[in-house]
Amino acid sequence: MRRNVIAKNAVLNAVAGIFSVSALLSAPQVLAGGTSTQALEAQIQLLEEQLQSIRGELDRVKSDTVRNEQKIRENEQSVASVKAAEQKAEKSDKHIIFFRGGFAHSNHLRNGVSIQSNVVPLGAQDRADRDAWYIGAGFDFNLTDDVWGFLPGTSVFAELMFEYKEFGNRVQGNALATNPTPIAVPGGTARNVTVSQFTLTAAPKIKFLEGSRFRPWIIPAGLALHVISPPSEAITVLQPGVMFGAGADYNLWKSIYVGVDARYQLAGGKIDGVNVSGFTAGGYLGIGF
Repeated sequence: MRRNVIAKNAVLNAVAGIFSVSALLSAPQVLAGGTSTQALEAQIQLLEEQLQSIRGELDRVKSDTVRNEQKIRENEQSVASVKAAEQKAEKSDKHIIFFRGGFAHSNHLRNGVSIQSNVVPLGAQDRADRDAWYIGAGFDFNLTDDVWGFLPGTSVFAELMFEYKEFGNRVQGNALATNPTPIAVPGGTARNVTVSQFTLTAAPKIKFLEGSRFRPWIIPAGLALHVISPPSEAITVLQPGVMFGAGADYNLWKSIYVGVDARYQLAGGKIDGVNVSGFTAGGYLGIGF
């Protein structure tokens, strides 16, 4: 656009120069030919009108040039603003690492034994409470902000999380957990047994309201692996299951997030007499990057 304006100005300047030269060249010829004073004045007036017309055209071109330059500056500023917004969006938090904690509840009671034995219950079979506390951490990895073009404003994250639940640490064990063991010395003192559970999960997390500070989310289903302690009667410690979850987080300040969540762990039956199904509810603190 600037090149067109410059070229147009050059053409108009050349035309003005040609008219000026023509006027200078024609004046001596008019005088030499003995033209009357009226004819000379008419010629001069015509040249003045032509020069005024050219001057008006030049003023119009200058005005157009100023407007065009202003538009160019406005366009450049608009492009710069768009680029700055895009860079800010690119730098915005896409992934989050979070730390969790809260209340847990098991659907079934757990025996406090070194090795659970329903077949040979040696001594006391004290049980832990169904309620527990839990702590954990996790990582949200952003996959898409619009479900791969199908749902604008809806993000999909890949979540990897682990948590530790403790149902009791002063649960008396059976005869195998006494000190000394009754096999060596009868009537030993029962030891305290910690009844706990470790859970590792991997799941898709769907977050809504992309671009908002408040974002609710759901986990439709995810894989869970549970490790129990003490082990089952068959010395089995690992049980797979399915996890469901829902919650919401809020961008509190810069890259700091706070949130609440509730999750339900569904195990596929009992693991040699131990059922690990249950739920958790609590809050979490996240850091985006």
